[in-house]
Amino acid sequence: MSVVSYSQYAINRPILFRSQGVSLVRNIHITHVGCMAHARRYFEKALSYDAEKAGLVMLKIQEIYAVERKAREAGLSAAQRKELRLDESLPLMNELGKLLAAMNKTAVPKSPMGVALEYTIKRWDILLNYLYDGSLEIDNNWVENAIRPNALGRKNYLFAGSHEGAKRAAMFYSFFGTCKKNNVNPYQWLKKVLEVIPEHHANKLVELLPQNLPL
Repeated sequence: MSVVSYSQYAINRPILFRSQGVSLVRNIHITHVGCMAHARRYFEKALSYDAEKAGLVMLKIQEIYAVERKAREAGLSAAQRKELRLDESLPLMNELGKLLAAMNKTAVPKSPMGVALEYTIKRWDILLNYLYDGSLEIDNNWVENAIRPNALGRKNYLFAGSHEGAKRAAMFYSFFGTCKKNNVNPYQWLKKVLEVIPEHHANKLVELLPQNLPL
């Protein structure tokens, strides 16, 4: 599964494509961004096979995540977070890359550790891409957390009455998910939209999105 991850969408802006798997898109205007959390999970699974080596990798990843926590707690802007990442995260990523390359020389290919190394090394370039855009997250966890309620209730959504009903339900889930992401009260937002939309210009509906509409 893959998602487009970018803080704002506009014409002539770059598209940043995030997934845990191989790239599904080949386009000069698209940058593929990897998910560090998925790479980490492979090494977590490998702990029972080689606790020493897998543990070393996870400690290094923990250091990299500590930089993200530092940026978040300091409330840094996207530009400031990019600068911090280049100063502190990039050297750590370089150390991790060298560690993975050294371990890969002696790893058993089909072992849990070998699989973890192959997965991460194969995606190394796209795992580095988050460093160069402070609006991006290091992983895709926030999206997975946002869609978890839908996944947990998937059986309840098998029947929507009609295809159009399913499309409308998906639309409202997207709107309310955006409200949650932007700390907007969904009831207040929807009430305001219903009040102003009759007089609103059809070509400016983007102004009514949860992140754009003042309440």
